[in-house]
Amino acid sequence: MKVIASYVIGLVFGLGISFSGMANPAKVVNFFDVAGTWDPSLGLVMGGAVIVAFFGYRLVLARPAPVLEMAFQIPTNRKLDVRLIGGAALFGVGWGIAGFCPGGALPALGTGRIEVVLFVVSLIAGIFAANRMMKFTLKRAAEIR
Repeated sequence: MKVIASYVIGLVFGLGISFSGMANPAKVVNFFDVAGTWDPSLGLVMGGAVIVAFFGYRLVLARPAPVLEMAFQIPTNRKLDVRLIGGAALFGVGWGIAGFCPGGALPALGTGRIEVVLFVVSLIAGIFAANRMMKFTLKRAAEIR
């Protein structure tokens, strides 16, 4: 049942990204081009998502437990640290340059465009590189102590 639910949720998300035009990197880049060909539609899509999430979280978290899990898994760390801020900054710069975020790139894979494939391959390589770097720094920190 979890697999079916995951598929349906992913399908709805992918269709939303595609229908809203957010799988088109030019549309995303134009949102960041305030002095040129600014396109406010990304702000409207994001605003709509925030409103849906606001009410959705209240509705779901009013339940005693999730439908397909034993308990809710809510992050407890509320610290703003260098890793969080640096990662967010790197994500934003990459999004502004490439016009893709992971959520928009995955549905865009269906277009078969080489730049989308290169972005997703680079994304996966970056995830592996970041994991290796994190393990290395944790290991070095343990050796220093």
